Amino acid sequence: MYKFKKGFYSDVRIEDRTTTRLELRNGVLHGAKVTSEKKAFVRVYDGKMWYYTSTDDVGAVQDALDKLYAYAQPNADIDSDPVVSRFQVNRDERLVFTDRCVKDIPVERKLALITETAKKLTSPLCAFLAAQYLDRYSLYEFYSSKGASIKYDFQTCGVAYGMAFTYGEESMQEQLSKARTDFSELSYTDEELKEFVSRCEDFIQNAVPVTAGSYPVVLAPIATGVFAHESFGHKSESDFMLGDEAMAKEWALGKRVASPILTIRESGVFEGSGYVPYDDEGTAATDTYLIKDGVLTGRLHSAATAAALGETPTGNARAVSCDFEPIVRMTTTFVEAGESTLEELLAPIKHGYYIWSVKHGSGMSTFTIAPNIAYEIVDGKIGKPAKIAVITGNVFETLGLIDGVGRDREILSFVTGGCGKLEQFPLNVGMGGPHIRISKMNVQ
Repeated sequence: MYKFKKGFYSDVRIEDRTTTRLELRNGVLHGAKVTSEKKAFVRVYDGKMWYYTSTDDVGAVQDALDKLYAYAQPNADIDSDPVVSRFQVNRDERLVFTDRCVKDIPVERKLALITETAKKLTSPLCAFLAAQYLDRYSLYEFYSSKGASIKYDFQTCGVAYGMAFTYGEESMQEQLSKARTDFSELSYTDEELKEFVSRCEDFIQNAVPVTAGSYPVVLAPIATGVFAHESFGHKSESDFMLGDEAMAKEWALGKRVASPILTIRESGVFEGSGYVPYDDEGTAATDTYLIKDGVLTGRLHSAATAAALGETPTGNARAVSCDFEPIVRMTTTFVEAGESTLEELLAPIKHGYYIWSVKHGSGMSTFTIAPNIAYEIVDGKIGKPAKIAVITGNVFETLGLIDGVGRDREILSFVTGGCGKLEQFPLNVGMGGPHIRISKMNVQ
């Protein structure tokens, strides 16, 4: 397709993306936008330096390549370069969403979905309701001078209903959201909607502030996913270790870093918002065990970081769009299922807290999760709703304090927000896990 010049490594990445965004505010249409764009990202490497450009003129990719070649210096031994030798030569066409493509669903059906659902989310305590529908379909192509030729598609769609509640001097916001790869799976039952509203009403009317201290904590699957992503997933991105001997030593493979009942995996093969069958360097997705039975067993790589650390690429070189170069990023990061039921996790706790939903999380060596809805645990049972500002802890200490892992693993997808790193935001990722119990966390 393209004339790749000898003496260089070069590749071309193309994305044809279509997105839909609809929003209602208190039942009134606030925004409706369908966008389509097709762009290419072109790279040339001569063994010393990368040269790259981005263009929305996909028909001019060959011209872009030729201009980059003019800046670079030919290298007769480019194929033996440690980075180039790690690039895979995959040839594949994997189109899995063409028979259920969200582009083919009329906008009127998408708008009707959130309009009718929003009408059912009623409460005398609700001061504001925003209903959103979002989707994206992308067709990717990748070609390299080594002979790679890949075409695959990606799709996600979802709804989000954000409600603001007030009760006297109290106020709170909570979101009911769902993301899938099939439009037909985005509906809620009337019972699910009523349960959500009832939970929010109960929280704003009855939640009491916590007394700051150290307590046992049980995390719901969404909180487990945020913990795995923020506190450990980012630390597994190997570009953080380059040039940092202390961190490389701290994260030596084979080192015990967590409780023996904890396993954390990272994989792009799960259909959902973290689905990445091939990364933006043409490397096939892997199922990487970051922690297995408490032992550090893997980390996430691009070809460049794998070469620098003498390891193998893992399919985690990703860019948020064709405006950016690929860097090491997560796909779907999750805690593997254990053996306990939720009741068994709660049973030994005399006084602790259950984190049902979260606002956000962050962290590297020390992590912070801001809960939204949480509950007391008293004598092994979930009790009254509790107002918690943050739960925090040292990553390594907390990994070692996980003393219960549920059997109810969930792999979660998202269409609002995304992962941020450097200037690249929002990147579509997935996360999840089961309920987990941590014997001691700082609760404020």
